Amino acid sequence: MDYAHPEYLISAQELQQQLGQPRLKVFDTCVHLRPIPNGYQIDSGHADYLAAHIPGAGFIDVAEDWADTTTPLRFTLPELSALRRAIGASGISAEDQVVLYSSGHLMWATRAWWLLYHAGHRNMRILNGNFTAWRDAGYDIASGGTEIQPVTFTATESVACFADTAAVEAGMEGRVCTLNALSKSLYEGTGDFYYTRPGHIPGSTNLYYDSLLDNEHFRSADEISVALERLGALQTDAVITYCGGGIAATLDAFACLLVGQENVQVYDGSMSEWVSDPARPLRTGASP
Repeated sequence: MDYAHPEYLISAQELQQQLGQPRLKVFDTCVHLRPIPNGYQIDSGHADYLAAHIPGAGFIDVAEDWADTTTPLRFTLPELSALRRAIGASGISAEDQVVLYSSGHLMWATRAWWLLYHAGHRNMRILNGNFTAWRDAGYDIASGGTEIQPVTFTATESVACFADTAAVEAGMEGRVCTLNALSKSLYEGTGDFYYTRPGHIPGSTNLYYDSLLDNEHFRSADEISVALERLGALQTDAVITYCGGGIAATLDAFACLLVGQENVQVYDGSMSEWVSDPARPLRTGASP
């Protein structure tokens, strides 16, 4: 079985062969999260980018520049017009081929991909294997910054690929498969760390985002399909993915698209928003 959308990925070898093409733009999207009580400390990955990056690559600050930082929730989706301005400010036009990777975890690249998808961009790829694959191949590595000139990003359409709390609540009553992308202990509420209140959204099943990767490469289409089918995600009308703050959930959602589940949304507020209202239910343990 092949991916339904192999064009969403690019290998390190393919990227190395295409470097220097005029409409190709490559970006590191790294952010670091450090667990603290009831949340995370957010550190930019810009220093990692300056130390080592793919030649010609720019840097996108997903946590600051491509987020609404005026809300109490981190990484919140900006208004569409603001997001499109931020994309253009990063140097991306609608005509560019964009390749995204992270010098940290790959989920930051899928978050940036998902934001571009929402904004209406139609030519962006994830570096399969991430920066590790580039290093392991022995390709050139640059240091310092790369200046990419701002442009105007225009797109005529957007994709409704983000869900709000109301959609998640409605999905609990209908034919929606809700996937929790967090670890087993976070899902079950058995670990030392949790989002104010332990557990998961009732009815949701667990598909840990890291289980979809093998050495930072997406697993085969067969492996991903089996994992999604086991949870009912390929047989259902729609899928909503969530995590702690809408980042890791994009990796689950991206995997859905890879194997042909087109009707998938990311719950942007995820657990950080869900637990903010004590009236919203949570369930602990392994059962949905």
